[in-house]
Amino acid sequence: MDESRMASAGAMGAGQPDFFEATPMALWLEDYSALHAQFERWRAEGVTDLRSWLNQDRGRLRHCADLIRIVRVNRQALSLFGARTQTDLMDRLADVLRDETFEGWADELEQLWRGHGGFHSQTVNYALDGRRLDLSLKAVILADERQPWDRVLVAMEDVTLLQEARRQAQASARDAREFFQQAPVSLWVEDFSAIRHLFDELRQQGISDFRTFLDVHPDFIERCLQEIRIIDVNDYTLKLFKAASREQLIGRIGDVFSAESRDSFAEQLIELWHGRLFHQKEVQNNTLEGDALHIHLQLSVFEGHEDDWSLVLLSLTDITARKKAEAYLEYLGKHDVLTQLKNRSYFVDELGRLQRKRTPLVSFIALDLNNLKQANDEGGHAAGDDLLRRFGEVLNKAVDRPGQAARIGGDEFVVLLPGYDEAATRKVLDNIHSLIELNNQYYGGVALSVAAGESSCRNPDALEQALKDADRSLYEAKRRYYSTHERRR
Repeated sequence: MDESRMASAGAMGAGQPDFFEATPMALWLEDYSALHAQFERWRAEGVTDLRSWLNQDRGRLRHCADLIRIVRVNRQALSLFGARTQTDLMDRLADVLRDETFEGWADELEQLWRGHGGFHSQTVNYALDGRRLDLSLKAVILADERQPWDRVLVAMEDVTLLQEARRQAQASARDAREFFQQAPVSLWVEDFSAIRHLFDELRQQGISDFRTFLDVHPDFIERCLQEIRIIDVNDYTLKLFKAASREQLIGRIGDVFSAESRDSFAEQLIELWHGRLFHQKEVQNNTLEGDALHIHLQLSVFEGHEDDWSLVLLSLTDITARKKAEAYLEYLGKHDVLTQLKNRSYFVDELGRLQRKRTPLVSFIALDLNNLKQANDEGGHAAGDDLLRRFGEVLNKAVDRPGQAARIGGDEFVVLLPGYDEAATRKVLDNIHSLIELNNQYYGGVALSVAAGESSCRNPDALEQALKDADRSLYEAKRRYYSTHERRR
């Protein structure tokens, strides 16, 4: 890895909590830029169906894998794969990526080829000690202006125990009871026959649009909840929901369901109404201690009980850690990690949204740090990063919703102000300057100073021109600043 990229990877958490390391999931920061270049060459050669192209020569799958460069992995990844250091893991990637790995790799490549902005897949890797790892992967391409796909963040969820449990269940029905108790997922056996009876009564009354019926009679959802009879739960369920016993969990089942889970239960009822006796949902429940649980729920009616629903199996997998990682991925996709402001990608999307909505009044403030080069020259890039973080603090305090502040370049920032006229925009800019003065009183070193330009637009078709006007005003202020201080850029 070249030094500049290592520095960039390390700067993700410089001077602030390192979310990359703190995330309770295995994370890999990877460089896919060579793969992007390969895709562009194949497109130029006339390739349109990537899956067929890869099937013609399976060696192309390995070639694509060889184009990926590992930039950084977190501690959870090292622990998952049994590696002492990142170097150990990278030196033995051939042991990690083998056999079934390439079956899922083709799906991931196809998602990237189609421009999905990332991928989501199930795959198999191997730990350095030879253990098989069943993994659920979710990747997102992070915004970067250097070259396409040079920062891809991959989150890994270890589902080995779940997959192994499923394989064991398929292999031997004789051990069903033991499996039920020892399974590393939450299993519930329930009786839905009373719900089936209620459904039959509604059909006899001529109800056909069940969704509309639930909208008009939301109390029916609560009634169905009350009619479910819990037959049994396994030991893992008690641990997951922090219950001392089955009796305690069943007696306090109302504490498990949140408002969000009731909405999800309504969707489950609709699935059952339409005869879908196996379905999956992501739901939110609570532990008996009040902690939120994000759950992947699978519902299936036991074979032989399709007519009366008297035996239903619910399998609940805890995906709380994955949800936290997804929230972090979403945050990275919209924010500049150094300043905590929105990033260029978000700004471009938001500008497009305002154009599509035909927002009648939008104002811009374009800003540029004056002393970033001086800070870098005198104190190195750490001092420059500190100056950028300080300005991020100023903008986060100065700009309130619906306004948004974004870092769109190295030392370039834009404040987007929908609904703000010239006077309101000037007030925001004055507040920025006031907070800069306070910031300089608090911090030593190079003073925080910015050049600014502003413009307002009342024509939704002229937003980009208004932004250019703000930039032009900014550059004039920049020239005046350096002329006054007798400096050359």
